[in-house]
Amino acid sequence: MRLADKLKDKKVLVTGVTGFVGEALLHRIIGELPGTTVAAIIRPKGSLTGVDRMAQLLKKDIFKPFYGEGTPYADAEALTAARIQVVEGDLADVPELPKDLDIVVHCAGDVSFDPPIHEAFTTNVLGTKSLLERIVETGRPVHYVHISTAYTAGRRRGAIPEAPVDHFVDWRTEAEAGMAMKARIEEQSRSAPMLAKFRKEAEKLHRRAGHLTAAADTERRRNEWVAKRLVETGTERARSLGWTDCYTFTKALGERVVEEFASTLPTSIVRPAIIESAVQSPHPGWIEGFKMAEPLILAYGRGELPEFPASPDSVIEIIPVDHVVGAICAVMATEPELSKPEYYHIGSGARNPLTFEQLYAGVREYFSKHPFDLGERGAVRLPVWKFPGGDSVESMLRYGERAHKIADKIITTVPRGERTRKYARELDVQKRRLDFLRRYMDLYSEYAQAELQFIDDNVLALHNALEGEDKEKFACDTAVVDWQYYLQELHCPSVTESMRRLDVVRKKRNKALAESAGVLKKVEPHADSQVIAAFDMDGTLLSSNVIETYLWMRLPELDSHQRVGEIGAMLRKLPKLIAAERKDRGTFLRTIYRRYAGADLEELNQIVDEILAEHVLERLSGAAVRRIREHRAAGHKTILITGAVRPLTRPLEPLFDEIVAAELAVDDRGRCTGFLSGPPLVGESRAAWIKHHARQTNIDLSKSYAYADSHSDLPMLSVVGNPVAVSPDVSLFRAARAARWQIVDWKTPSTSSRLELPGVQRSGGLAR
Repeated sequence: MRLADKLKDKKVLVTGVTGFVGEALLHRIIGELPGTTVAAIIRPKGSLTGVDRMAQLLKKDIFKPFYGEGTPYADAEALTAARIQVVEGDLADVPELPKDLDIVVHCAGDVSFDPPIHEAFTTNVLGTKSLLERIVETGRPVHYVHISTAYTAGRRRGAIPEAPVDHFVDWRTEAEAGMAMKARIEEQSRSAPMLAKFRKEAEKLHRRAGHLTAAADTERRRNEWVAKRLVETGTERARSLGWTDCYTFTKALGERVVEEFASTLPTSIVRPAIIESAVQSPHPGWIEGFKMAEPLILAYGRGELPEFPASPDSVIEIIPVDHVVGAICAVMATEPELSKPEYYHIGSGARNPLTFEQLYAGVREYFSKHPFDLGERGAVRLPVWKFPGGDSVESMLRYGERAHKIADKIITTVPRGERTRKYARELDVQKRRLDFLRRYMDLYSEYAQAELQFIDDNVLALHNALEGEDKEKFACDTAVVDWQYYLQELHCPSVTESMRRLDVVRKKRNKALAESAGVLKKVEPHADSQVIAAFDMDGTLLSSNVIETYLWMRLPELDSHQRVGEIGAMLRKLPKLIAAERKDRGTFLRTIYRRYAGADLEELNQIVDEILAEHVLERLSGAAVRRIREHRAAGHKTILITGAVRPLTRPLEPLFDEIVAAELAVDDRGRCTGFLSGPPLVGESRAAWIKHHARQTNIDLSKSYAYADSHSDLPMLSVVGNPVAVSPDVSLFRAARAARWQIVDWKTPSTSSRLELPGVQRSGGLAR
């Protein structure tokens, strides 16, 4: 009897219908089992209800042939009404199920190889238990079909029978411990030693920006540590008990739960191997998302996977998704006895093995004929794998990680510039590649070195029992698959198609970005709101720093011997000053400004007006001046916010509506005391000033602008809707790229020199 006849008038509940296997199963039932209806558990997502998500699913191309002209159903809604019942809910809280179910196919589950331990237990173990309890409540002898994985066998070697996995682990004890791990690790992350560790790491990077910026990064690091520890704990617990990872561990324990219910429900356990794209149905090469092999195939095609920790003659157990679905449909039509679960391995290694060397050869052949194009650099140069073994690949990776760490430490200390930022970009790309390699080496090395052979006699018997056209419609004998044809003509083209489309978009975007590099968005007037444009001074408008500008101010009023002494004193203190500046910019500025003690403030103003003004204006970037004028023409309020002392800003007064600078405190004689009249505006102080000013003057910060060059200005840039990083240091450059801020270089006029000190005669030993 044909499967369509065996399953006629049956109602099948499918979980995970929006997933890869569940979607393919729904497609097969609607297309090939016309007398079968489906109930689908679908959880709401965001503003979408379960019904909405089913409607979205049916709009996909593979379902369109099932409704419309020439079909029994006018549209997707009519198809749903006739064949599909949506049950809203998820495995965390399984809803009451329809009372007329005949079969349940449990496809849903956490399919990540490295899930946090509590999430894996929630979905793969406790969710399965809740679903089974709900099935029992229906009071019907529902045939329960559990979709597991062949790798529940764990780290065994040799032939794996289609039978219960032999292990001693109590699923209740492990589930209780796994669920408790979230609270335990959270508590550990909040201990004083751990918080101190996170805080010190954050402050090392962000102390110049301010305590609140460092605090936010401290909490980010804590959360990341918790997430990482939950994954690591799951992996280590799984491996300590003989499984490859938390996924296979919890799937094996989920099978134990199923086996306990087998005395109440007729049960089948289906164990697919590594599920990949289709051979025939829904269409050749059909795949949804990236599965196990795809990231590795794409990385190899891009020249980013130099080696792989597998033995060339080891078998990789790939199975096309339509073979998996064909076997599930055949299993649905069986009638297992109570207390005697039936097990089915859906794999290829027993009768049609694909080795890693064959996989490599097929993928390499495909990319040799159809390489990724890197534009001006031409076709990708494909790595040549020599399969040196897992230990050698691990050593190569560790060497790359150490080298990157050293290079990254150097790049953050060298002087800023276009070349420095170029190296930083290259290091960031290299870091992403190393992180990718580390993740996938850690995840897949166990699978790559597995010595498993999954016996599939039961699945072969299912296939052989199919009658007539069913042998083609529900084929599940992988012996017929030609792996080289499959890899080169079906799988790799499907996997790379979306990436090639994305590459076209990326090339256009990169071309546009290259053409617009350094070109800022046009400034627009806002008649309906008040807008400010805030500018930093040193390093942004001027190619200068606080030490330089201090010397500009002080040296002209000193005689030649005093000048030499002052320069010598600054040079001796330079290492300590640099260290202080990296630790706390406010303290650094106060240290510099102490040296103004005794100076006459009016004389400093006079020096600036008569000697320094021309020099300051010469150092001013022409692009910066044009941008300031654009803002003023647009009716924006221009503000200079600087840690420089007030006298130095006098030449810039015509450009700005308001200047906020460091104010030197004076005594009753008008002489500087060496102190400031208030804290310098640095780091978070600038952001606080801008927000306070906006509240007082009804400024719309979402439309406002800020321009700065240093990581310490990150808070100021973050409070406006249009931040611009100007010739940024490496830390700000990375933050700006991550946030997709505009980045621009404003160069100092070539007529100016960093070695030129204004107002100093040659007799003093320095060029004027």
